[in-house]
Order: sequence, then structure tokens, then C-alpha cells
Amino acid sequence: MKGNWESLRQKLKEKIQKRLDLSRELTDEEVLELIDEEILAQSRQEYLLLEEKLCMRKEIFYAMRRLDLLQELMEDPEITEIMVNGPEAVFVERRGRLSRWDKSFSSRQKLEDVVQQIVSFSNRRVSKASPIADARLEDGSRVNVVLDPVALGGPAVTIRRFPEQPIRMEQLIAWEAVSREAAAFLRTAVEAGYNIFVSGGTGSGKTTFLNALSEFIPTGERVITIEDNAELQLFTVENLVALEARSANLEGEHEISIRDLIRTALRMRPDRIIVGEVRSAEALDMLQAMNTGHDGSLSTGHANSPADMLSRLETMVLMGMELPLEAVRRQIASGVDLIVHLGRMRDGSRRVLEIAETAGMESGEIRLHTLFAFEEETAGEDKDLRVRGRLQKKDSLRHTGKLKMAGIGG
Repeated sequence: MKGNWESLRQKLKEKIQKRLDLSRELTDEEVLELIDEEILAQSRQEYLLLEEKLCMRKEIFYAMRRLDLLQELMEDPEITEIMVNGPEAVFVERRGRLSRWDKSFSSRQKLEDVVQQIVSFSNRRVSKASPIADARLEDGSRVNVVLDPVALGGPAVTIRRFPEQPIRMEQLIAWEAVSREAAAFLRTAVEAGYNIFVSGGTGSGKTTFLNALSEFIPTGERVITIEDNAELQLFTVENLVALEARSANLEGEHEISIRDLIRTALRMRPDRIIVGEVRSAEALDMLQAMNTGHDGSLSTGHANSPADMLSRLETMVLMGMELPLEAVRRQIASGVDLIVHLGRMRDGSRRVLEIAETAGMESGEIRLHTLFAFEEETAGEDKDLRVRGRLQKKDSLRHTGKLKMAGIGG
């Protein structure tokens, strides 16, 4: 039955494609009308139940105008990540838990067709000659694609989905991702113009937390966001310019890097610069912006702890310019005020694990001063296997100059 169903679907799809008016862009309603006509004509030759007609209609429409088999997952609000490991293995993350989906692609070619459809949304290309690509879907979801010969088991597709409405700080507090006391402290720090790095591992919620922090930016400020793939949703900022990097074309030309965008942003009269993530030499440009009057700038970076974030920043700066290590550390200590470190717990939840202040230099090393730290309760987990604990205040902010300059007090 499955083989006959696939054959029938493919035959109907080909008939519909031949009828498409390629001289103009058809609406979804017009495509659905063509699909209905062909299914109705087919049902006169081969009896189809109403349920089968509706299922065939949806599958053909998804194949032509959406993401085919994956569209069902894209419409599930509980799914945060979709991982395709070749045509036969599809995994999803739902509520922080990974599981294998019970459906799969009928062939490698069908999966490759979906891959090409995905990258076309972002005007990107991917092929065996250039088998790795990053893209963004219309709803803002981030996509990474790897083709053979790099991906040995067939095309590997990873889709990270984001909620339709940005998650606000109140929601994070309700989820116990951060304590109300720590959130209030961060609100004050953002308003006063402290430069903040959000650190954490892959999937720890850095972009989500950066979005939540942005709601504390005072109205009337001009903000410029810089990202590899636009993901930030700064709905509270009116004077906003969003910039996105561009990869080189097939000839290796016309690349616009994060570094290029940071340098351009400095000429656009920003009050604050937000870089979605620093991964390489652009860390130097970001630090220079933080040290030259753009207080309140925000960014994220991959790291295992606040101390590790400082070490990674050192490495990234040295990738961009040969400088004495002590000079690099002084730049970091002067530019970065706070590090908010996130982690993904064993129950799948994402939480703020530590908030640390850079407390100057001592014996050539950057000193860190812990302000808040997550403490797990002795019992460890509740009956739902959720990790129990809370973010505890450890000390008060030492460098209160920016608070006083902002009229907030120390």
C-alpha cells in the first residue's frame, strides 16, 4: 500500500506541476485548487476515501509549497529541534527530550529535494562541490545542511526552531530558568549600560536569553544587531537596524563577514551593538566597540563556564591580531563587565548557572567575582525527574560606577 500511495502521489504531483502557470507566482489557494481538481479526477478512476483524499491533498501541498515530510514537525509547537540523519532516521527534541520519529523519507532523492527547497528560501546553494550550508526559514528557524561526500549516511539536516513569540524574562522566571532576584539585577545592569556576554554550550538557550535581556534596553536608544543568521527578535526596540552576514558566492567573492558588519555598525551612530554570537576574530572588533563608548553592548559565545568564556575570548582576539597576551586580557577586563553563564541540565531544562563580574587584573590574570550561582538541592530531583535548585545570590556588584552614572545608585 505504501508503494502504491507513493506512486500515486508522485503521479498527481507531476500532473499538477505541468499545469502550473510559471509566468507568475501562484498563491497557496490556487495551488490547493489545482491539487483538489487532480485528486477529484483521479478518484473517478481509483476510489479514494474522504480521509485518503484529505491526506493526499496535504502531502502534495507540503511537497510543493512547504517542507514535505518535515512540515508536520514544523507545525508542532512542542518541537524545538529536528535532526535528519539521512533519509531513514529523523529525530526530534520535544520538551528537552530526544526521540526518534516514526516516519522517514522514502528515498535519498526525496530528502535532497527538500534540502534544495530549504536553502532556496535563504537564496543559498549547496551541492557536492560545496556540501555545507547554513540557512534560515521564513519563520526564523535556523537550518544547517551537510551533504555527501561529507555526510556519509546521506544528507544531514538540523533545524533549530524558535517560538513565534519571543520568550520574555517573566516566562523564564516562571520556568525557573532564572530567579526573580537575578532578573531584577540584570535589568538594572542592562539599563545602566553594563557590557554583558551570555555564555553556554550548544542548545543552552543563549539566543533566547539574549532576546529576553533586550527587553530591558531603555526606549529611545539606537540598537544595531549583527548576526550570521538573523534570529534575534527585539520587539521592544524601536530604533533598530538588523544586519546579517553574507557567505561568499560560488566564486568565493562578495563575502560580508561579522567583522565587516561591526566596523560598519560603528559608523551608524549606535548606542548599543548586539552581536548574536562571536566565534572568531570578530571578538577583537566587539571588544573595541565595548571599549570605545558603546556601553550596554551584548553578545553570546560558546563556553563551559565564565572562566572558559574569558579564555575563549583571548583565543578569538589573537586570531584577529597578534598582541601581547596581557594587552588582550586588559582589553577583555576593561570591555566585558558581566558574564551570564547558561547550562542545560540532565532533565533537559535550561538554566542560568552563574552570573559573574570581571573584577580587573591580578598577577596578569583576569579575576572573576561570582554574584549569583545555581545550587542544586540535596534531594536532586522531584517526582517528575526535574532538577531542583535555585540561583542563589553570593555577593554584590563591586564596580558600581555605571550604576551611578545612570543615576541608579550603587
